[in-house]
Amino acid sequence: QKAERTFKIVYDVFMRSQDIRRSGSAALDIAYVACGRLDGFFEMNLQPWDYAAGSLLLKEAGGCITNWQGENVNLLASDSVIATNGLIHKSLMELFRT
Repeated sequence: QKAERTFKIVYDVFMRSQDIRRSGSAALDIAYVACGRLDGFFEMNLQPWDYAAGSLLLKEAGGCITNWQGENVNLLASDSVIATNGLIHKSLMELFRT
């Protein structure tokens, strides 16, 4: 179930973007969004240590990070995360609602 949902979302994002890159590290990918190397990042069921530091970097850089429901990420429990440069956040979130 999780794999099927993930593959569908990745396909939908891929069809609306130029490429998808994954380093294997949520912290690194969110830092890359903060410095402008990536426009966005998403992942299902991350632990807080995977995104807490990147969340601070991204917010300080003017980006946006929420859970998949558009709420602040939970720094005390597992959460699904969308991190963007802020410009594509709404568009990326819409893909998760369909």
